[in-house]
Amino acid sequence: MEAAELLVHGVSWNGPPDQDAPDGGLPALQLQSPSGGRTAVPLSAASRLGLRILPGLWCLGHVKVHGPGERTHVPCKDRAPAVRGKQCGPCFARDDSRLMHDFHRGGPVPAGLRAYLMQPHWLYVATFAGGATKIGTASAPRKWNRLAEQGAVHASYVAHAEDGRVVRVLEDLATRELGLVQQVRSAGKAAALLEPRPAVELSAVNKQAAARVRELLAGLAMTGFAVVEEEWQRPALARELCGPGRRLAYPAAFDGGGHGLEIRSLSGAIALAMLPDAAGVPVEGDFVADLGALKGRRIEFGDHHTEIPALQDSLF
Repeated sequence: MEAAELLVHGVSWNGPPDQDAPDGGLPALQLQSPSGGRTAVPLSAASRLGLRILPGLWCLGHVKVHGPGERTHVPCKDRAPAVRGKQCGPCFARDDSRLMHDFHRGGPVPAGLRAYLMQPHWLYVATFAGGATKIGTASAPRKWNRLAEQGAVHASYVAHAEDGRVVRVLEDLATRELGLVQQVRSAGKAAALLEPRPAVELSAVNKQAAARVRELLAGLAMTGFAVVEEEWQRPALARELCGPGRRLAYPAAFDGGGHGLEIRSLSGAIALAMLPDAAGVPVEGDFVADLGALKGRRIEFGDHHTEIPALQDSLF
């Protein structure tokens, strides 16, 4: 690939797994050219990424939602620095998706977003490598992908709701009554993957939390949903990273300089990687790198490698 400045929009997962794709899902690094065109670099086992990160954190533009399966990404016309999350002020104000979280509380939404929110949704319980567990929602078409992109180790669907208003009421109820959080920070997910808890423990944590939510929902008088009992299928590419072992944290920040990784496994946006040196020889050790930290960065692909600290040996 020619060296060209590209804006990183993050890691996406396509899928879900089925008989034709038994390995479960196709991850890719989503990129935007200076002209606004979008492209994707597939991320699979043995994929090599060599890139240089340019200074700054940049606006990713905004989204206009037209209906359940239709949305438009609008690039930032000013190519401005990010000031609110991964957006500039004007793009944040124009973004339809920011309104969806208050919809069930009576907040106003555009017609296209309303149509999206009125489609069926799923309520799930997700558990991550350190045991942190959250409640969350996914639209019907994103039922599998949502959990893949979040990097869940184990997850269970607990309810199927007729629309996005009902599912968010249920989500808030589970938080209020059971103390289940609605967000787990990516830094915590990555730190837990340095030495994941045993799979049997994480499965038990998830099953217990899911059972508590189902019990809560079964006692409600409200309508518009059905309690379900269904497990999410984790993508095969995440198996090694989510399995037993001790790893090292990636030794550099994704905020500048050159980086070179060979991916072995991927959970959400977090990679288990080998690091080739300047001669292309892998450095000893397995490293956990959060590729989600590239979101909002401008990069150039090329023959780059990660500088390993001189005190590397003390890490083993």
